[in-house]
Amino acid sequence: MKNLSGILSLFWTNRKAARTEGCAPFFIKKIITKDSTYTPEPGKLLKLSQEILDDILDDMDAGKPVDFELNIGNEILQAQIKDDFFSVSAKKNSEIEDEIIEKLEELKREHPNFCQTFIPRVMPHKPA
Repeated sequence: MKNLSGILSLFWTNRKAARTEGCAPFFIKKIITKDSTYTPEPGKLLKLSQEILDDILDDMDAGKPVDFELNIGNEILQAQIKDDFFSVSAKKNSEIEDEIIEKLEELKREHPNFCQTFIPRVMPHKPA
């Protein structure tokens, strides 16, 4: 993967929202790139396929924004990645926003291990 920052941003968004929403499922409801809007098919989950990931990374590399609508429990989060910029807003609990940003600022100094089960939840598993 060319750039892990987007996945780390999504991971910490999920992790911090889980503190208030418990173990509720984390869903990507919508991804908007310059040329496409991705939503899940009815009754299915939206995962970061290689095609979607390539589209996201192409926009990031070109300095174009990528918007995400995320859902965990009763919380709806709007996030945007552009260049080295990540923004997030929470509808229900604005403290989550501060916690996410604080954690992402820590990542500049450290390279923490993050839950390896998260990536398969948002990206299709590739056979070995």
